[in-house]
Amino acid sequence: MGRITLSKVTKRFGDVEVIPPLDLEINEGEFVVFVGPSGCGKSTLLRLIAGLEDVSGGVISIDGQDATATPPAKRGLAMVFQSYALYPHMSVRKNIAFPLRMAGIDKAEQDRRIDNAAKVLNLTDYIDRRPGQLSGGQRQRVAIGRAIVREPAAFLFDEPLSNLDAALRVGMRLEISELHKRLATTMVYVTHDQVEAMTMADKIVVLRAGYIEQVGSPLELYRKPKNLFVAGFIGSPKMNLISGPEAAKHNATTIGIRPEHISVSATEGMWKGRVGVSEHLGSDTFFYVHDTGLGTEMTVRLSGEVEMKSGDTVYFTPDADKIHRFDDKGLRLE
Repeated sequence: MGRITLSKVTKRFGDVEVIPPLDLEINEGEFVVFVGPSGCGKSTLLRLIAGLEDVSGGVISIDGQDATATPPAKRGLAMVFQSYALYPHMSVRKNIAFPLRMAGIDKAEQDRRIDNAAKVLNLTDYIDRRPGQLSGGQRQRVAIGRAIVREPAAFLFDEPLSNLDAALRVGMRLEISELHKRLATTMVYVTHDQVEAMTMADKIVVLRAGYIEQVGSPLELYRKPKNLFVAGFIGSPKMNLISGPEAAKHNATTIGIRPEHISVSATEGMWKGRVGVSEHLGSDTFFYVHDTGLGTEMTVRLSGEVEMKSGDTVYFTPDADKIHRFDDKGLRLE
């Protein structure tokens, strides 16, 4: 259960087409992440799947059944929003139980589902507390618990971690990934954070202006970006992109090289530049190199602590096997 198919799905607001005709297959049990810049249509697409927005054209199927006109409550999906939307006067137990009470589930079955969700989400010790007595991460787990008890065919997450601080985001990212492994249920997750996409997804859908730019596993997108947009969006720090004479040497309009695929020397190398800002993270060091003669600043990522000061001359050489080539339309050249 949990296979979702979109066939020529379109969304218009008046005369504005925000989702042009789009096809997508989400397989049973997959963790699929929609990622892209603000305004790319990822949340709108999720809301179309949920039934919270009406499609302007096309068909949405869930487990082989046309669900295009099916009301949200009848689609067998559970959505977790950016806002926790918890009832402050209710305990954790009552918040989680709310959709079950609304559905008329008997008390014994409610208790079974609630206790199971609390155990899965490590909320058992907090079950009688109110939301005001919980941390942000715990509140988000309650919101997820409210979805789990519905035993849906698929979970839909709309940027659920964006209200959390950096440390909690990392922790919750791991918890949601572990939850997916335990439940083995389809999950569709929206984020603007490509690090979340890379670390959580089985399959990433990269969107721009409502169009799907590429679909694939995180490593497929990292190793073989289909075009310049995906090349520049996936990866942190982002890929260095070079045009002009240097690209022409490789029979391309643009070449790309990731910061981690560049070696550095104080004495010799293919390219030469001047160190600007350097960022020391302990595990990695990032250099931003100016005056490269390549028409662009270059970012270099080295493992561990590397001592280089602003203004130092540096020589750097790309790994020839890791250079990406793109044509005049921005499409990948093999």
